[in-house]
Amino acid sequence: MSETRTEQSTVELRPPAEVRFAAELDALARADAASGAPIPPGWKLSARAVRAFVLGEPGLGITRKFYGDDPLVDRAIVSLLGRQGLMLVGEPGTAKSMLSELLAAAIAGTSNLTIQGSAGTTEDHVRYSWNYALLIAEGPTQRALVPSPVYQAMARGAIARFEEITRCPAEIQDTLVSILSEKQIMIPEFGDEARLAARPGFNVIATANLRDRGVHEMSSALKRRFNFETVRPISDRAFEAELIGRALDAELGPQRPVVAPAVMDVLVTAFTDLRTGRTDAGAPVKRPDAVMSTAEAVNVAIAASMAARYLGDGTVRSGDIARQFVGVAQKGEAEDARLVRHYIDNVVRQRARGNPHWREFFDAAEGLWS
Repeated sequence: MSETRTEQSTVELRPPAEVRFAAELDALARADAASGAPIPPGWKLSARAVRAFVLGEPGLGITRKFYGDDPLVDRAIVSLLGRQGLMLVGEPGTAKSMLSELLAAAIAGTSNLTIQGSAGTTEDHVRYSWNYALLIAEGPTQRALVPSPVYQAMARGAIARFEEITRCPAEIQDTLVSILSEKQIMIPEFGDEARLAARPGFNVIATANLRDRGVHEMSSALKRRFNFETVRPISDRAFEAELIGRALDAELGPQRPVVAPAVMDVLVTAFTDLRTGRTDAGAPVKRPDAVMSTAEAVNVAIAASMAARYLGDGTVRSGDIARQFVGVAQKGEAEDARLVRHYIDNVVRQRARGNPHWREFFDAAEGLWS
């Protein structure tokens, strides 16, 4: 029993991409060696292999991991080949972080050199700090220096990831200006000429949510150091339903609760209506501020599946979807709840008159509101 518990405690819920897809990365490296494909300085794989890792290559057994704008992936790879960093912007839940993780894993072999931007991020998180016990005992030595993820990426010729960069104060963001332009970090504690020079392969991928615009605007100097790419939401409902199904397979396994196509259509349609501000018939819908992304739809589908597995009969119904869907509205302002209630009272009520799945959705949602 104790051994079983120990084994379970060592299982990671979500290993990094370079671990989850290690076999695929090895296969791509072998393919590069066999073909003699040119590999950029400091990169682990060729640019074509990086593209294949992200978008899939069935002939090599490489699965597709990012679904969306394929040319965007090409432009992102080209950006990372140059001197500028890559800035991925978009609405929440559009897989910006996942794309940055995949690119870093394929290019550098690690996606863990990451800064999570927040109001508490300091210059030390971007450059370096000190182990003060060693600093007092030994003075400013290399052993006393605590390198940041960016510092480590420069020293190793790897990719540093900066998540939610616009959540950081502007003066902290601007720490990257000289790093991206001069590709070095000065270390005055080691002497006037002491510096860390970036090795080939170093670059930065940053992400920012469009809804954070105005929180901490980036300076024009820092913007010039990045190529900007916008990651857009999925607009094809059938494709979005397919992606949600794949996410359920990956999360819950092949024995996951059954989600009938009609029930999946209820989920995807409700999210699409509120995301786009109109129904498929063209009727206007007031959009809430709450995130109505594909990623949020996946969360609702997983929660509904868990309820069906452990509290129901193993089949996901529209009522299960409704009970989780209403919770999305509670994540934002009170106005969001009002707008979602208005959507249910009008659009969903109308659909419920001729469709049993929408009827079940409406009844479950109404019961929660009342």
